Amino acid sequence: MKKRILQLIPTLDRGGAEKQLCLLAAGLPRDEFDVQVCVLTRSGPLAAQLAADGVPFRVIKKRWKLDPFSFCRLKKHFARVRPHLVHCWMFAANSYGWAAAWVCGIKNVILSQRCVDPWKSPLQLAIDRALAQRSPVVVVNSEGVRDFYVAHGTPPERIRVIPNGVSPPTTSRLTRRQLLRELKLPEDAKLIGLIGRLWPQKRVQDAIWATDLLKVIRDDVHLLVIGDGPERARLLRFREQVRIADKVHFLGERGDVPQLLPHLDLLWSSSGYEGQSNVILEAMAAGVPVVATDVAGTRELIVHGETGYLVPVGDRAALAGYAERLLNDRRLAMQLADAAKKRAFQLFSVEKMVSRYVELYRELLS
Repeated sequence: MKKRILQLIPTLDRGGAEKQLCLLAAGLPRDEFDVQVCVLTRSGPLAAQLAADGVPFRVIKKRWKLDPFSFCRLKKHFARVRPHLVHCWMFAANSYGWAAAWVCGIKNVILSQRCVDPWKSPLQLAIDRALAQRSPVVVVNSEGVRDFYVAHGTPPERIRVIPNGVSPPTTSRLTRRQLLRELKLPEDAKLIGLIGRLWPQKRVQDAIWATDLLKVIRDDVHLLVIGDGPERARLLRFREQVRIADKVHFLGERGDVPQLLPHLDLLWSSSGYEGQSNVILEAMAAGVPVVATDVAGTRELIVHGETGYLVPVGDRAALAGYAERLLNDRRLAMQLADAAKKRAFQLFSVEKMVSRYVELYRELLS
C-alpha cells in the first residue's frame, strides 16, 4: 500500500524552500508514495509547477499569526487526508502542522529549518526547541543551519542534514542579444546578477556600492537586481543618491530566471546570512562564476579559489575586486565555473536530495 505524504508549507512563492518542496514532491517515487501539498497561507507562482507535475495541493488561507479558524481548517484537512507522515517546512508550518498532527493522532511529523535565523525572537526560538524535542526528526539543509539550531537548544540527535538539490539547467530560449536589447544595454555590456528577495538579509546595498567602485575603473559593468520585496523603495533611493542608475537595473520579480542565468558573466551574493542558497546552486549548475559572502551554508557550496570566491560580509571592495579579476580573465572564470558545475552535480543533484528523503521517510514509516 502506498504511504501518503503530506507536505505543509506557508506559501508557494518563488523562495528557496518552496522550490525544494516542488522538486521533492515531483521526484518522490509515485509507486511508493502518495504525495500531496498543503499551503498554509497563500498560493503563488510555483502552484503551476505542482499542477504540471500532477501534485495535488490545497490552500488553507491563514490570515493572522494566530488564526484559530485556519487551524480548524488545517485540522479538518489532516483528518480527511489521513497522511501517514506530515513534512512541515519552516516556522509557521512547523508550529501549525505539529499541533494539527498531534490533535489528529499523527505521530510521524518531520520539522524543517531552512536558514540561519537571527531575526527570530526568544519566544519563537523557544517554540522551535519545544517542537524539536517532541518530533522524531528536524531536517536542515546545511551544517551551518544545524549549528545555529543546536546552539539554540535543538537536540543534535534529532537533526538530519539533507542538502538542497539542483536540476540540470534548461536550454535558454532567450539569446544574449535579445536580453541586452530588452534591457537597452550595449552589446559589450558585462552583466552581474544579484537574485533574491529584497530584504535586509540580502544586503543589496553592498552590491550597489561595489558596482559604484567598479564604475570608477571600467564603464561596461551592469548590475541586474532580480527580485522584489520590502527594501525595493529604499534601494531605489540609495541608487539615486550614489548616481548609479545607469549601471544598476532593478528588474523586479521574474519568472524566467533560468533563461537569464546563462547570460550572466557573474553572480554576486551579498547576503549577511543564508541557509543554503538555491540561487548560488543554480548559478553553479548553469556554469556562471560566483562571488559570494563567506557565510554558513554558502561556504559548503563554494570552495574559495576552486569553485568561486568568498568575501567577508560587507566587504564591497572585495566583491568588486574579485568581479574585476573574473571579468578580465575569461579563462579563470571558465575554470572556476566548470569546477563549480561539477561540484553541483556530484554533491547537490536533485536525485541525491530525493533519495535522502526517501531513506528518511522509509525509516520513520517502518
